[in-house]
Amino acid sequence: MTAALDAKRAALPDRVRASLKRGNRWGTLEILFWAAAAASWFLLPSEHLILIEVVGFAILALSLDLMLGYAGIVSLGQAAMYGVGAYASGLFFIYVTGEPITGLLIGALAGAAVALPTSLLLLRGADLTRLMVTLGVAAVFLEIANQASGLTGGADGLQGITIDPLFGRFDFDIYGHTGYAYSLVVLFILVLIARLIVSSPFGFSLKAIRDNPLRASAVGIPVKPRLVAIYTIAGAYAGIAGALFTETQQFVSLDALSFQKSADGLMILVIGGTGYLYGGLLGALVYELIQDALSSLTPQYWQFWLGILLVAFVLTGRDRPRQLVQFLSGRLVGARSHSHFARPSKGKTS
Repeated sequence: MTAALDAKRAALPDRVRASLKRGNRWGTLEILFWAAAAASWFLLPSEHLILIEVVGFAILALSLDLMLGYAGIVSLGQAAMYGVGAYASGLFFIYVTGEPITGLLIGALAGAAVALPTSLLLLRGADLTRLMVTLGVAAVFLEIANQASGLTGGADGLQGITIDPLFGRFDFDIYGHTGYAYSLVVLFILVLIARLIVSSPFGFSLKAIRDNPLRASAVGIPVKPRLVAIYTIAGAYAGIAGALFTETQQFVSLDALSFQKSADGLMILVIGGTGYLYGGLLGALVYELIQDALSSLTPQYWQFWLGILLVAFVLTGRDRPRQLVQFLSGRLVGARSHSHFARPSKGKTS
C-alpha cells in the first residue's frame, strides 16, 4: 500500500507537467480566430479605423479579464491605468521621441506604476469596497489630468503628438492600414503572454484564490502577493491599450480617464464572458458592431437599446459564450476522432 502511494506521489509532477502542456495547446477555434483576424486586414481595408478601436477595446477587456475572470478582482477603475498609459506615451512622443514601440513600453510601465501602489488598497476590503476604491482612484487621476492643463492640455486634450514610421518604414496613415496591422500584432503578443500566465502554476493559483481565498491560503498559496502581481500585470495591459490609442489617434483627451472607459471594459466582458481570455476579444467585436448599428438606427436613443441588450446578456448568463466555444471545440474534436476510428482498413478482410 505504501509502495503504491509513493509511486503515485512520484508520478504527480509528470501529471502536472502534462496538464500544463495540454493547457498551452492551441485549439482549432483559436487558430481559426487568428486566421480570420489576419484575413480581415486584406478583406476589410475600408474598416481598419473601426477595427483599430475593436482591438483597443479587446486589450482593455483582456486586462480586466485577467483580474476579474482569473483572480476575482472586481474593478470600476481600469480607466486609471488606461488613461495614465495614454498620457504618459503621448508626453513621451512630444518631448522625447516618436518611436512607437518604445512608447508602447512607456504606456505599460505607466499603467503598472499606477496599479502597483493602488493594488495595496484593494487588499483591505471585499468586492464592494474594491469597486468604490478603484472608482475613486480613476476619479482622482481624471481630476489631476484636468487641473494639470499645462501638461495634459486639460479639456482641450493633449495635442501635437507625432509618431515616427514603424521600423523607420511604415507610416501611420490616416486610413489606419499600418495602425491596424500593428494593433493586431500587439494584441496577438499580449494574448500569447496571457495564455502563458493563466496556464502556468501561477495562473492555477489565481483560480484557486478566486474560488476560495481562505482555502488557497490554507494550502500555502500567498494570496495577497499573487493578487498584487496580477493586478499590476493587468495595469500594464491597460496602459498598453491606452498607449496604442495614443499612437493610432495621435491625440489624448480626458475621456481616456473617464468612468465610461471603465464601463466599456465591463460591458464587453458581460457580452463575451469572463475567464477564458477570448471573451474580451469576441465581446469587443460584438460591442463595437452593436454600438455602430444602434447609433446608425437610433442616434438619440442607441444607449437605451444597448442597455436593454446588456440586460438580456446578463439574464442569459455571461458564461454562455464560453460554453458555446467549449461545445463547438468538443464537437470538432469528436468529429475528428470519429472520422479516425471509422476510417476503413486498407487490407482485405478474410
